[in-house]
Formats: sequence, structure tokens, C-alpha cells
Amino acid sequence: MGYRELAAAARGHMGPVCKACPTCNGRACGGGVPGPGAKGSGTVAIRNFEAWERWRLVMDTLYASDGSDPDPSCDFLGRRLSLPLMVAPLGDVHRHYGDELDDLDYNGMVLRAAKAEGTLAWTGDGLRPEVHERACGLIAGLGGAGIPTIKPWSMGAVLKKLEPALAAHPAAVAMDVDGAGLPFLRGQQPPAGPKDVAQLRELADACHGAGVPFVAKGILGPRGALKALEAGVDAIVVSNHGGRVLDGVPATAEVLPSVVDVVGGELCVLVDGGIRSGADLFRALALGADAALVCRPVAVAAFGGGEEGVRAYLAQLRAELVDAMAMCGARGVAEVTRDMLLEV
Repeated sequence: MGYRELAAAARGHMGPVCKACPTCNGRACGGGVPGPGAKGSGTVAIRNFEAWERWRLVMDTLYASDGSDPDPSCDFLGRRLSLPLMVAPLGDVHRHYGDELDDLDYNGMVLRAAKAEGTLAWTGDGLRPEVHERACGLIAGLGGAGIPTIKPWSMGAVLKKLEPALAAHPAAVAMDVDGAGLPFLRGQQPPAGPKDVAQLRELADACHGAGVPFVAKGILGPRGALKALEAGVDAIVVSNHGGRVLDGVPATAEVLPSVVDVVGGELCVLVDGGIRSGADLFRALALGADAALVCRPVAVAAFGGGEEGVRAYLAQLRAELVDAMAMCGARGVAEVTRDMLLEV
């Protein structure tokens, strides 16, 4: 099944806000929170999607070929992935998408599907401690094939959550630092809030002491990227949290090149936000990202087809990326360069 068929199968099985649109562009859900919408005007998620389409792919089929397909595999923090794309973390699945799946079901589904397709899923964190703990157990059972993501709670709470995360020996541990702005975390205990460079360095050091890389997710400009570099993180995710933490921010495609220009080569740079196709993934690579993450369409695929639906969507993205690489003259992901795009 392709994504459109999975979306059609998901309709009627999700909450009232997500419409399981044939193209997940943020328009139907708008500012629907709870739900998959964006904060305030709801326009940030829409602009995330549209910003990628402002870059046109420049075809070039004048190159020597041995008849084989381009190789979309890549290295990520010491692991070889079958494609430069991972499943982004998602929390409170039942609250935002519908009661037919909860966080525990969803995490197991995407972790297994991602591993089967040769990549990784990131798991979300939330108000229920057992969600994070069970996710870490699932990752341990899959040989560390997953990335637990921790909210920016108080440092004491984060360090406590690091214990089961590091015990799972995961591919990495992440913190979505921009989660400090999530409305449903305001006023909760333990509190969530911003983290300074010293605090981020403490977390990175704790992970490195266990031999696990540390990733800061939610960087939206060169200033934040340089702070993350100073803190000693191994990778960053250029992200605006799908527009769910602050209205009026730039689309991720708009800031990715400037972030790559200041820390590319010193940090692994990932990006999310509005990536919906293999062509979008190609655009992200051409703008300098080492890999990308995708979230909302994976949730739709899970509601529409379960674990096999998630696998089918990941396989579709891989096939679309291979096609774009072949038509633009890139035999491997390292050969996808900025001059393969035209901005309009």
C-alpha cells in the first residue's frame, strides 16, 4: 500500500482533528491542538511543507552507470542505515490522534517497523513515566535499535530518565529542547524548561560516559547550533516541533542551510518538519542535512496499516529517494549536493 491508500484506510479510525489527508500538508488540522495541528494560527506546519517545494530538483542523467540503482544508505553516529530517514518521536498518541492506539502500542509498532526497514525510530516522552520506561525496554529488546527522546524536565528528573535510556544501549539518546514550549507541559510536575549550555553539556557527558551519543532536537538557527556544538552534543535536529511550540517561526527548510554553514562537518545535522516524500528527503540532503526525520504521516500510516503500514510508507520514501538520486546524477547520498536544486 502507498501512503494515499494508508491514509484512506486510517480515516474513521483517528481522532476528530487529524483528517488523514492524502497529502499531509497541515491545512486541514490547522491550529487543532490537542490534535496534530500547529500552535496559534496553525500556519507553521503548512509553511514547513511548502518551504521544501520552493526548491526544484535539477535533473542530470548524463553520467556513467553500471545499471544498478543509487545507494541511499548512510552512516548515522556509528550505525549504517538503509536510508537517511528516521521516524521522529511522537508523544500522547491517543490524545492527539485517537484512542485506537496509545503510546505503548505506537512505540512498539514504529520501533519494529523501522528496524525491519533498516533504519531507526525515535520514541516520545510524556506525562506518564511508564511510556518512557517501556520504550527503553523495547529498544533494549531490539538490540538498541531506537532513540529514546526525553523532554527538558528539571535536571534531576532528566538524569533519572537517563538511567533506563542508557541501560537500553540505544543508538543515541535525544532531548527535544524546544519541548519547553509545549502548552500541555506548562504547570506540570516535574516542570519543563529551557536548558543552558552547561546543563546540556552535563547530559552529553553522562551519555558519553555510557558510550552513547547525545542529540539535541529543536535547533532553529545558527546561534542555537553553535551553543549545541559548545555543549558537546553529537548531533542536532533542525526543528520547530512541527509548529507546536511557537507560532510565527521560520520553516525548517528556510534555516537548514545557515545551520549547515556554521556547524556542518563538526556535528551531524538532521532536519524534520514537512518532509513528506523522497523528493523532500533529497532536498534536505542537498541543503546539507545528513539525514531527516518524519512524524505525522507515520502516525497516519500506523492507524491505517499498523506495523506493515509504517514499513510500506518507509519503503515508499526510500524508493522515491532512489528515483530522485538516479534522475539527478547522485550514485550515493554523499553525491547529493546543493547545485542539484534550483530555488524558485
